[in-house]
Amino acid sequence: MITTIQVNTIDDVMRLISDQTRNGDINRLRSEYYYRGQPDARYRMVTSLWRNCGSRQHELEPSILRYFTKYASIEDPTLKESVWKQMIVGQHYGLPTRLLDWTRSPLVALHFAVTETNLKKLDARDCAVWRMTMTDMNRELPEKYRRALEETKSTTFSVELLTRVAHSIAEYDEDMGTSTLVNLEPPSISQRIINQYSFFSVIPAGITDIEAFLDAHTRETVKYVISKDIRWDIRDLLDQMNVNERIIYPGLDGLTKWITRHYYVRDM
Repeated sequence: MITTIQVNTIDDVMRLISDQTRNGDINRLRSEYYYRGQPDARYRMVTSLWRNCGSRQHELEPSILRYFTKYASIEDPTLKESVWKQMIVGQHYGLPTRLLDWTRSPLVALHFAVTETNLKKLDARDCAVWRMTMTDMNRELPEKYRRALEETKSTTFSVELLTRVAHSIAEYDEDMGTSTLVNLEPPSISQRIINQYSFFSVIPAGITDIEAFLDAHTRETVKYVISKDIRWDIRDLLDQMNVNERIIYPGLDGLTKWITRHYYVRDM
């Protein structure tokens, strides 16, 4: 089920950040949570493939990946070895894919929630941070997927592990059906992926409504709805914590985005 929690104060934000799970076996904080920030709380949770292709997404997906691999393999010949790597690299460079972005960091999720291209909108709408739990996602996986995780003592799949278990998109879609999905850890192909602590959910064709799926098949999913009245305060607080465009997007593009926002003059 999905629990909605309203975030109206900075104290509420601190509770969002500090609410973590403890691993009793090692007596350490080892969070099972993934987070996703959205700049508008009204946005539906959808993939870039759905946004780009709508109801024809799975019809057009093979062509999108085939043409991407045809030309991108000039720079990276290993793309031909795994459709899952094709998706990750493509997503990184803006290709429409069935991957849904998550992060292990609540601070990174908050950054994306309180970031706007048009800074005039920053205090014009509520934003949201979603939180899901690895245990929820893995509970209903088919046996061969759960066995692969157990053998590697992992909670998420690597490209290599998923390639070994699911040899094609069609096999993956058949295995997952409508009741489960795999979470995929991307290889460290760029500093941006490392800094964002990125993970992906691989949305199967059978899941046509991601939020309905989370409501029906998970126990601990939370949607934090953050009041527009504190978005600027959160944004400034994150800057003090060194969580900003300069860190999220290493390089001159991130640096210029950070400077532009830092010197933005708000209406009095």
